[in-house]
Amino acid sequence: MALLVGYARVSTQEQNLALQRDALKAAGCERVFVEKASGAQRDRPELKAAIDYMRDGDTLVVWKLDRLARSLKQLIETVENLGQRGIGLRSITESIDTGTSGGKLIFHVFGALAEFERSVIRERTQAGLKAARARGRVGGRPAVLNDADLTEARALLSNPEISVAQVAKRLGVAESTLYRYLPGGRGALADLAEAT
Repeated sequence: MALLVGYARVSTQEQNLALQRDALKAAGCERVFVEKASGAQRDRPELKAAIDYMRDGDTLVVWKLDRLARSLKQLIETVENLGQRGIGLRSITESIDTGTSGGKLIFHVFGALAEFERSVIRERTQAGLKAARARGRVGGRPAVLNDADLTEARALLSNPEISVAQVAKRLGVAESTLYRYLPGGRGALADLAEAT
């Protein structure tokens, strides 16, 4: 027999769970899992425990959708994960039930809206980068070492008495930065000198 399992969450210790618990019990939930954690927090042990407790055909019941997820993307991911396990979702306040064809339709619309939002953000980002390039601005971090710094680094590294650490310190950069600009370090410089 399919079970209704409740999940209640508040963000802070001061908030009261009574309203959610009462609504979940009135909806027929046989068991209610309670969490005191931020909705943005991915790791919610009580939600995981509720889902682990449930079986194919059961339904997870929440008072409101925002108790389950903080964003549309997170909500859709959660509902998809539940669906893969054969678990439905019901929200009391929004009157949504993924066990019905209408509830499934609403979640498909949510998914389409989330994809549309991602596409709009991607298009705006690309348009912004294109406009910036047209004005001569190039994205990314500014170069840490200029041509003069690199010439100095090559000259210093040609002296075997001077270490890479000393050159990096003199230029005011990390050794890893120096290696990024001069891949292969001193060995590559020696090979280059032999080739010329």
